[in-house]
Amino acid sequence: MISLTEVTKVYAGEVTALGGVSLRIARGELVGIVGPSGSGKSTMLHVLGTLDRPTSGRVHIDGYDVGALSDGKLSALRASRIGFVFQQFHLASGTPALDNVADGLLYSGFRSAERRRRAAAALERVGLGHRMDHEPHELSGGERQRVAIARAVAGDPPLLLADEPTGALDSVSGEGVMTLLRELHAAGTTVVVITHDREIAGSLPRQVRMRDGLVVEDVVTAPVGVGP
Repeated sequence: MISLTEVTKVYAGEVTALGGVSLRIARGELVGIVGPSGSGKSTMLHVLGTLDRPTSGRVHIDGYDVGALSDGKLSALRASRIGFVFQQFHLASGTPALDNVADGLLYSGFRSAERRRRAAAALERVGLGHRMDHEPHELSGGERQRVAIARAVAGDPPLLLADEPTGALDSVSGEGVMTLLRELHAAGTTVVVITHDREIAGSLPRQVRMRDGLVVEDVVTAPVGVGP
């Protein structure tokens, strides 16, 4: 699903965020990328999600050579193959959960009725079928993150990238979100969780530890593709 070969990312001022990372993530894996602030894990998320092109090296996502794609084709790849979940939810205020999820499919090519059908199915999938008409301010933090996850998976992407998905939640809500991510993985989605929380990373079957822009440890505690 993911292949990085000697990937570097250098920002203005000669700030090296990735210093030559090689990484393989197989289809169907559940992986934690863990490290402290400044370790390069956020840059790794941007590269894995094709939000940022590397300075050097090669990136392949689901068989596509990212470096060979135009910006338009990269956008199409993200829309069809990658789902994103962020710490701060990024839901539109004053907009019901159903529309927040459906709007995530605006660039998918689906007609409005199909977007809403998929949004409703995704909300059912994350246990929020009874909250579709509720706006973000009417939902708990855990529920808002579930809406964000529904939005990420409504288009059935094979790859889900979750950036600190429990960072803004209490421990009970956070565990509920992690349970949901494990369920999505068990159903066949490749899930990559970016986190600074070593406890969360340690609960996953594979942990890729980063420091100073490099992968310093890659630990597998369960066979590839085996759900929790």
